[in-house]
Amino acid sequence: MPLVNKVRHARSLARRGSGDLGRLRVALCAVFAVQGFSYASWAVRVPAVKEQVSASAAALGLALLGLSAGAVATMLLAGTLCRRFGSQRITVISCILLSLTLVLPALAHSVITLGLLLAVFGAAYGGLNVAMNTVAVDMVAALRRPVMPGFHAAWSFGGLAGAGLGGLLAPHLSPLRHLSLIALACLLVAALTGRTLLTVTIPAAQTQSALMTRLAPADRAAPGDDPAPAWRRTWQTGRVVGLFGLIALCAAYDEGAIGDWGALHLRQDLGASAGLAAAGYAAFALAEATGRLSGTALLERLGRTPVLVLGGVAAAAGMLLASLAPDVWLALAGFALTGLGLANLFPAAIARAGLLAGSSGVALTSTLGYGGFLLGPPVIGFLASEFGLRAGLTTLSFLALAAAAIAYLTRDR
Repeated sequence: MPLVNKVRHARSLARRGSGDLGRLRVALCAVFAVQGFSYASWAVRVPAVKEQVSASAAALGLALLGLSAGAVATMLLAGTLCRRFGSQRITVISCILLSLTLVLPALAHSVITLGLLLAVFGAAYGGLNVAMNTVAVDMVAALRRPVMPGFHAAWSFGGLAGAGLGGLLAPHLSPLRHLSLIALACLLVAALTGRTLLTVTIPAAQTQSALMTRLAPADRAAPGDDPAPAWRRTWQTGRVVGLFGLIALCAAYDEGAIGDWGALHLRQDLGASAGLAAAGYAAFALAEATGRLSGTALLERLGRTPVLVLGGVAAAAGMLLASLAPDVWLALAGFALTGLGLANLFPAAIARAGLLAGSSGVALTSTLGYGGFLLGPPVIGFLASEFGLRAGLTTLSFLALAAAAIAYLTRDR
């Protein structure tokens, strides 16, 4: 009987642990959605804030660099904070800070103030980005399933919701009132999810570091071994993490360029109406979100390398179609195909980097990805001025193919 009771107790603990991880997964999805929702809510109010601070296009561009600088600076620091204080705790703190700082840009009345306040908002955004992805990597390890695309799907749908709601509220509310309402809603979600994130602990034996130790026992040096191979393995791991960071950079580069130049291409090169031109990014974003919903199933069935390679090839074909199409509808189909192709490149890359190097890998991959997101629009602008917008957008295909090639080269790592 004692043995039977022990078995029953073990099964009860297993069910309870599975339920706790399920609650943590839902809470983390909500945090991803909050980040996408808040960022999109700010993005739709950029024109109104530009008018409020009386900024020229060039001055606004400089002010927006504050957002980028704050995000990148904090991403580099957030990995260390996650290791020291715990990624779940940093996720809750960063989510609260993001909700509070969302209102700050709407308070600006000069370009300089706007840049400084955006730097604070960007710092909270960057910290949350690394922290929540680090928790997501631990969830991948604990569940033994490639569930990272599901979290990023929540981000995408949060962004779509934020943009849609912002479009409805913008004509009726000032930026301050609009963003204050969004901040209150995000704080409410942070409070509801924070309890789960702070109380549900992923067992140490199921974290990414423990999982990688079990997956690669040969990497543990035996007593008396020459330490040189350990250094070599560390270097190889860092190099592979950097390669997955480049995949994230390529994917984010394409996404940023499509967001800034896709609508102009449809309107300027293909003569689309303003409403139809806006549908270009909508088609891309909706296809990307849908692709991420199916990402876990694809990764389980096909494996990481085929998903990354096929995704890169599909995105390359889609961008060629979108940039060279003779009519609007073919271009919209190309943007949708690009969204499907890019959908799982960033989530799969950041998950693999996190499994290899923990929060440091997540921080490096996030920083490279965000760098690509920032680099894409100005590079396309330069190419468009020299060679035309169609030619500039075709270069996105080469970035997608580069991501596919890197994924193929790292298949045995």
